[in-house]
Amino acid sequence: MRTFKTLLLPLLLLVSLIGVDKLHAEGDLTRRGTALADLHLGTEASDYGMSQMEYRLETGKAYQLKIIASGQKEYAFQAPEFATSIFLRKVEAGGVEIKAITLTELEFEDAGEAEIFFVPIKPGKFPFYAKGLENKGMLGYFVVK
Repeated sequence: MRTFKTLLLPLLLLVSLIGVDKLHAEGDLTRRGTALADLHLGTEASDYGMSQMEYRLETGKAYQLKIIASGQKEYAFQAPEFATSIFLRKVEAGGVEIKAITLTELEFEDAGEAEIFFVPIKPGKFPFYAKGLENKGMLGYFVVK
């Protein structure tokens, strides 16, 4: 029995050096994003409407979210607690790709859209809203498991 234990440790070390332990994590997982339902700020029913009030997400899984402003009002999309609990890969807006560590606000003065590519890192329930319009119904949640 002692000989088996003595041989097991070097064998495990050899297997990890060969790279067998990494077979299940090939490729860049941040580039295999799941597209979420678009978030429309301002709807046909109300300029204070939002198309989604909740997104259910999982930690470690890549997502992309397109935020579309109707132009009915100025909308300042914010989700400060969520922004500090994700890995932000990039934001695409107006033909520009923006790479940043975090996202403070997406301000839409007119109709427009921006797409966020991210990976949730921390579980929790995080609010997102149009700044100053929360009490008019422009409040939703990212629920991360």
